[in-house]
Amino acid sequence: MSTTAAAMPPLTEKKLEKKPIKFSNFLLGAGLNLFEVTTLGQPLEVVKTTMAANRGDSFAAALGRIWNRGGFFGYYQGLIPWAWIEASTKGAVLLFVASEAEYYARVAGANEFGGGIIGGVTGGVAQAYATMGFCTCMKTVEITQHKLAASGVKPKSTFATFMDIYRKEGIRGINKGVNAVAIRQMTNWGSRFGLSRLAEQGIRKVTNKEHGEKLGAAEKILASALGGGLSAWNQPIEVIRVEMQSKTEDPNRPKKMTVGSTARYIYQQNGLKGLYRGVAPRIGLSVWQTVCMVAMGDMAKTYVEKLTGDKVTAKH
Repeated sequence: MSTTAAAMPPLTEKKLEKKPIKFSNFLLGAGLNLFEVTTLGQPLEVVKTTMAANRGDSFAAALGRIWNRGGFFGYYQGLIPWAWIEASTKGAVLLFVASEAEYYARVAGANEFGGGIIGGVTGGVAQAYATMGFCTCMKTVEITQHKLAASGVKPKSTFATFMDIYRKEGIRGINKGVNAVAIRQMTNWGSRFGLSRLAEQGIRKVTNKEHGEKLGAAEKILASALGGGLSAWNQPIEVIRVEMQSKTEDPNRPKKMTVGSTARYIYQQNGLKGLYRGVAPRIGLSVWQTVCMVAMGDMAKTYVEKLTGDKVTAKH
């Protein structure tokens, strides 16, 4: 027995390796985000925002409202420049911050699941405060200011509106609703990481791949779709964000729009259902985002590895 013990090498704990952040990682993150928002992302965003701002509208009524104000291109309102600016920057921010946060969480003792959640939450918050605050604000302004036209007032151009808000309210005005965006992003990415992992575990059990076997492309897409769709549970935060950034004139609205006061205002006006307006397009948007950034991200990483001969660590 002593001979056997002596022959066996001591078990060593696998050392965590800090993967380098490369320029190609940033390009990959930005490119995937641009693809997502330019295809189905922005139309779903416009429908979701329209329903959240007009909480009495049904899904069909929201589609009609968008078509009436701009036809086919009405579904892409806010894409240029705000959605493109947001997409091309938030991927890079999330990539860097989430990778760093996950690494240090693992070093501190977190397991793979916990490290992923911490990375997603931290990256989501960084996205909101670094780049998404003013972009989501300006997209919402563009989508909701058609109400001014309905009252006979000609809306200002995109940049005129931006400068007008900046002159009146400064950086705080441009970033109005950024706290709600931060809450949304941290719950978004925490949920997407966690729920996608749970979905993968379920798929592994059903397909008898519980011993580390790789999931197929269709299985990865299914897991991403389930994780993305279920992450829409935080829709009330999105409705609050839209209301905080909306240019709607209502004497009953709180003068100081905080997350709490806005939630109370929406509940008083539309009840609990009002806090979940737009959840259907939001589910579609979450599914598409997660499929693009998880399943398609894996395919893109594999392709880049073949071209460069290096491993690319892309985070969604």
